[in-house]
Amino acid sequence: MSYQAAAALQTAVFGALVMAPALDGVSVVDALPSGASPGTFVLIGPEVAVDRSDGTGAGAEHRLTVSVISDANGFMAAKTVAGAVCEVMLAGGMVLGTGHLVGMQFQRAVARRLDAGTTRRIDLTFLARIEI
Repeated sequence: MSYQAAAALQTAVFGALVMAPALDGVSVVDALPSGASPGTFVLIGPEVAVDRSDGTGAGAEHRLTVSVISDANGFMAAKTVAGAVCEVMLAGGMVLGTGHLVGMQFQRAVARRLDAGTTRRIDLTFLARIEI
């Protein structure tokens, strides 16, 4: 098993999300912005990688969290963006600079309120299978 494709996976996910017409005007970041509230944005977050090598070659599963964070009233804005993120992540066609993305699956979503109810956060977890 190797973690060598992790950066390539993040690069592909970032590229797919920023190029998606449904996410036009929505910032995609890999660190929480500081300062004034950025409105609604997508945060490429933590991941867990586990070995999935077999007799045919090296591979890994990456459980990747992509979050939608919004200061809009209610959950509707965050859910709309989260739906667009899912569509992009599951559309296929992501090309990695290292390794080959065999498949991407949706695992789960957790929606919650933060900051005394002023912020909404939806954490989407995906399972990416990569062959090296």
